[in-house]
Amino acid sequence: MTQTLARPTHTAAESEPFVMKFKPLTHMDDDMIAEFSALNDGLRIERTAKGEIVLMPPTHGDTGSKNARINTRLGIWSEHNDIGDYYDSSTGFKLPNGALRSPDASWVLKSRLDALTQEERSGYISLCPDFVVELRSTSDSISALQAKMQEYMDNGARLGWLIDTLSTPPRVHVYRPGTEVEILDEPTEISGAPELPGFVLNMTRIWEASLK
Repeated sequence: MTQTLARPTHTAAESEPFVMKFKPLTHMDDDMIAEFSALNDGLRIERTAKGEIVLMPPTHGDTGSKNARINTRLGIWSEHNDIGDYYDSSTGFKLPNGALRSPDASWVLKSRLDALTQEERSGYISLCPDFVVELRSTSDSISALQAKMQEYMDNGARLGWLIDTLSTPPRVHVYRPGTEVEILDEPTEISGAPELPGFVLNMTRIWEASLK
């Protein structure tokens, strides 16, 4: 078994979390991932398209608070519009390239969910979400998150936000398939239109939390 530790690119305190990435001796299928997850409660587990397993510890309070705000606003909008379902960071999506990913927040059109079989919906969901959000934490390198966002686009996502509260100034990277990434410096709000009509995320409190 080979393994590497992917550490932050910035200077971090020893108590900050890190991500462990390793290549198992045998390919871990969905059932094996589920069993492994049950034995390691509290870890967030992903599988890359190459079969590597990525282990991520629970987030710190600051990151968890920001992520909760994002999911709350997405949930309120989704419930009012009722054209799709939203998911938190504990949900696993099996992408067409074989990767198993758990975005920090995500949303899928109901028409796409309805096209899935019960088996494709009851386990890890066998599609790439229409909308994904990744929130950078102290354990994340920006390059790794950028690669993950591009993977989402390549596998069917229509809109993605990479929220980087660690950069100076803090930024939101907006991804859409077939177009260049749009980088917004410390926006006060960001709109999901036209993919998510009417969804607007107020960023003020997220930026304020980053400055504390």
